[in-house]
Amino acid sequence: MFRTHYDLPLQRDVTGRFLPWIIALMVYLAILALAGSMVLSDMAQRWDKGLAGTLTIQVPPLPDGTPTLDARIQSALGVLHATPGISKAEPLKPEQMASLLEPWLGSGALSTDLPVPALIDVTMSGGRIDVRGLAQRLRAAVPGVEVDDHAAWLKDVLAIARAVEMVALGVVALVGSAAIATVIFVSRAGLAIHGPVVELLHVMGAPDRYIARQFQSHVLGLAVRGGLAGTLLAAATMFALTRAGGEFSAGLMPDMSLTPVQLLALAGVPLTAAVLAAVTSRLTVMRALARLP
Repeated sequence: MFRTHYDLPLQRDVTGRFLPWIIALMVYLAILALAGSMVLSDMAQRWDKGLAGTLTIQVPPLPDGTPTLDARIQSALGVLHATPGISKAEPLKPEQMASLLEPWLGSGALSTDLPVPALIDVTMSGGRIDVRGLAQRLRAAVPGVEVDDHAAWLKDVLAIARAVEMVALGVVALVGSAAIATVIFVSRAGLAIHGPVVELLHVMGAPDRYIARQFQSHVLGLAVRGGLAGTLLAAATMFALTRAGGEFSAGLMPDMSLTPVQLLALAGVPLTAAVLAAVTSRLTVMRALARLP
């Protein structure tokens, strides 16, 4: 596929000099779009798996401390334990609360003087329960309590993840279309520039597929170089984002790691771009040659 000798002086074509840069930019954008979609999709799936069928009850302390926070927690637990459909209700321990607040407040920032609401982790046993009715009963027994239904905002998160996936696919489609248009332009321009040489090769008996193969090999070489450059630039960008995320505390940045299967899929982007460019060039030239007298 890679030729070191051409009967057509394609290497000197001015029109093909910018093709590697365009392919590099397109591969770079496609890899970043797909990688971002994968990261967000994985994050949404982890949240959906870990929080589905759960509730979080927030019990804030009263300003005057009467009744105490522990007493309010016990009152809330009494309502929860008496509710059908709830299999477990446990208040978070102080070390668990400290772990949740550490990304925002820093290590050791949680003290007894800080009026932090207590959190109760609730697990539902399969079927849905009347969350609104539960919230009313809890507020009647423990004024000021808040019920966080994870299903409500998880639905929004999953919808956003799906929207981002569609946008990423749209970006890839636009990138691919632009690459095809560029290859068609380069191939047609090359045919126009080397028209006399093409006619001479025809007179000498060269078949159309021989001429098309030269354009195909030339475009493939340019696309491979551009694809490799775009892949290296995308890898450097993703590595920089991962390092930057690692400098923040856990919880502030999403997990940027990808599975081997996902990395293999991203590695296929430059290969796909090169094959697409080569096939497009060959079809363009073959169609143009077929119209020649």
